[in-house]
Amino acid sequence: MPRNLLIEQITTIRNPSYPKIIWVLIKTNDGLEGIGETSYDPTTVEAFIMGEGSNYLLGKDPSKIDLHWEKLSKVGAHIKIGNSGEMRGLSAIDMALWDLKAKRLKVPLYDLLGGLSREKIKVYNTCAGYSYGVNRAGSKLPGDIDYQKDQPYEDQYAFMNDPIALAESLLEDGFTAMKIWPFDQFVPNNDGNMIDLVELEEGSEPFRLIREKLKSKMEVMLELHSFWNLPSAIRIAKSVEPYNPFWIEDPIPMDNFDTLYQFKKSTFIPTTASETLASRWQFREMFEKRAATICMFDISWVGGVSEAKKISTMAESYNIPIATHDCVGPVTLAFSIQLSLNVPNTIIQETVRAFNNTWYQKIVSKVPKIENGYAYASDDFGCGVNLSDEFLSNKDTEKKVIVL
Repeated sequence: MPRNLLIEQITTIRNPSYPKIIWVLIKTNDGLEGIGETSYDPTTVEAFIMGEGSNYLLGKDPSKIDLHWEKLSKVGAHIKIGNSGEMRGLSAIDMALWDLKAKRLKVPLYDLLGGLSREKIKVYNTCAGYSYGVNRAGSKLPGDIDYQKDQPYEDQYAFMNDPIALAESLLEDGFTAMKIWPFDQFVPNNDGNMIDLVELEEGSEPFRLIREKLKSKMEVMLELHSFWNLPSAIRIAKSVEPYNPFWIEDPIPMDNFDTLYQFKKSTFIPTTASETLASRWQFREMFEKRAATICMFDISWVGGVSEAKKISTMAESYNIPIATHDCVGPVTLAFSIQLSLNVPNTIIQETVRAFNNTWYQKIVSKVPKIENGYAYASDDFGCGVNLSDEFLSNKDTEKKVIVL
């Protein structure tokens, strides 16, 4: 190991087949390289990483992760509050520094975080399709749903059209929990300001069908994507209460925790929030106001591994479990599983089988082991995955490199 270990190269990677994702590689003068990933507004993210991020990091000791997070969070305008492009860029940088450190010490990331709290973690399937979210061209507006209905894992089409067959298919794959969003289709009718009885009945139908057919074999989560005002979200909750959903996620916009508390108090269904928040300061306020039952965050948006670990510990002090988000990419999934296996108060891990079985495999050399409804620990060093040679050598893969 060099006497003076320094960051000597930072690389950003993009590919038009995955237009909303960006990867960052941080390389040191001993030849090791760490990986990070984030998504949405990649041009802004890249500008931060290759501008202020690189200006600060190049020539620095990579081991001082907390110091680098604190310094970069104060670059220009403070970015600690809000899920901005700069915060997502900082998240990816932080992930890469943790991956780099674990690789140098030749341990899995979970060992660096404090070791395994469990050998495996229960997963649920988010019933997205192939082109959902970050893998979708163009902007997603409330109510937008697109799918390729003849594909084997087009789960979004399935929950809208044949929820029983979908649930049975998931059970065959070992999943006993699933997440759906059948009320999103009604948001454009009144911009989330009102939902009527006909819409309530139609949106609740997948829950009714699954519960009546499969009884207690399948847990079902409801995602509301922060699209609804308070009275509408409460009406939706009441409409699905007879079918005992596992949780209701992001029922209203995450801009008023007093209102979120009102929603939480209106229903016995646990309230989960929120992948849209960033940094410990926003989560602290949410916890103090008792506004959520379950804490969800995305490692690649919240501030990286550093913030995710801090928020998890803070949630534990309120007896609140955590559930990490993944609809982002294979690297984020790998980091999320590492954290989920470490954090004592993890309740469940999100996965998307339509992603894991298709395009995730085109990006990384291997995806994390998910089998019979659980994600498993790996002995691989760092986060456990690397970008594949095939992806890196693809003619459409674009790299920007800055060196010391």
